[in-house]
Amino acid sequence: MRKLLLQLLAVVLAATAPAASSWAASPATPSPAVGPQYDTSHVYVAPADFDRFVASLLATFGGKATPKGESTITPTPSRNYWQLVQTPVGNISVLGFTTPVPALFGDERTGYLVNDVDEAVKAAEAQGADVLIAPFPDPIGRDAVIQWPGGVNMQLYSHTTPPKYDALRTVPENRVYISPQRAETFVRDFLAFAHGRVVSDVAAAPGVEIGRPNDTFRRIRLESEFGKVTVLVTDGHLPWPYGHDTTGYEVADLSDTLAKATAAGVTVLVPTYDADGRRAALVQFPGGYIAEIHAAARP
Repeated sequence: MRKLLLQLLAVVLAATAPAASSWAASPATPSPAVGPQYDTSHVYVAPADFDRFVASLLATFGGKATPKGESTITPTPSRNYWQLVQTPVGNISVLGFTTPVPALFGDERTGYLVNDVDEAVKAAEAQGADVLIAPFPDPIGRDAVIQWPGGVNMQLYSHTTPPKYDALRTVPENRVYISPQRAETFVRDFLAFAHGRVVSDVAAAPGVEIGRPNDTFRRIRLESEFGKVTVLVTDGHLPWPYGHDTTGYEVADLSDTLAKATAAGVTVLVPTYDADGRRAALVQFPGGYIAEIHAAARP
């Protein structure tokens, strides 16, 4: 009888195991990632706001920017200004199109450096991603844009000459707002592609994090060699500006950073609040870019 009970218990435990157990990455293929210091938030701004936006980023976070250049980075005719802003808390790829932006560009939230674009695209497809823009050459390498279940667009890119960047002081988080219907699929597929892991899965995270202090929501934090992803699972009832923030930046001192930001023309949209062991705020940079900035809460 005892043996039978143990067998029944094993069956029940297997049937009721959390979904996260199916999110383990497959070791069958190597990780396509190079490192989080090579991943960039993509920000499209009007050419008139370009220089002011770059200056405000540097004033807020510190760091340096590559020389501003003009080129064609799409597979169809277009022209844009481009500048890479490298800060200790994350890199930002700034694009200012002087021609209309070609279809399917502008909605990618981030650019992930991979060792081989073609192989990475195949791996993403195998894990459920849709290829919105097939691999194409750019002036310094190759690019593609993919979409994960739930409508999460990402660029994959490689350089002809591999870059060498310093490690980041803190790794930014890719903030993904997604529906309950697609969250499990997104997490499973992305983790399998990125060879990542679930850091935490909180079913009732405090709603203040999404502008609804009287409610709760599900929050899943992921990590991989690409960096961090925070999945905010909501019903889409989001007060502005929540949902427009695609990146969260971790700083040492939030008050000091916000003071630098406001002095540089950045607007604080959501004042500082405390949740999940951190202090956070939402800001808008010149040109319209909305970001979350946070620091570890002091004891």
